Amino acid sequence: MTANDDAALSEDAATLNAAPTDARVKALLTGCRRIAVVGASPKTHRPSNGVLRFLARHGYDVVAVNPGHAGGTIADVPCHAKLADVPGPVHMVDIFRRSDRAGDVIDEAITLKEEKGIVGIWTQLGVVDDAAAARAAAAGLVVVQNRCPAIELPRLGLG
Repeated sequence: MTANDDAALSEDAATLNAAPTDARVKALLTGCRRIAVVGASPKTHRPSNGVLRFLARHGYDVVAVNPGHAGGTIADVPCHAKLADVPGPVHMVDIFRRSDRAGDVIDEAITLKEEKGIVGIWTQLGVVDDAAAARAAAAGLVVVQNRCPAIELPRLGLG
């Protein structure tokens, strides 16, 4: 992230997590520049592919995470097997996994928080794991669940 990051992300994560959802959404979308899309699909009709392309078109540095396609590309961005394999920083982890699998990804993000510079967890529409979200928040990560950045960016006038 750069020195020009939105001031909201410099707030304590607990403060942001207690704030209205729009405040968290806005903080992540304006303060994060590098996003890992976990569960990205090479199939163009899949929502994960569309969101990955949308984020890239809106200026985010996006990487795909999908063990079945590691070493290749998805929507013209590099694909890695797991978060730990992504070179360099990852500011936000956008999760396209079933709710019962999201916790594993969130736990990996918590473990990699310092190493990768992860500040936020985002779960897509229909993906909710309150226990894992609570672990992430307790670890100091900003959490947004059951939302889509491709919907939220235009709704909030950010893109």
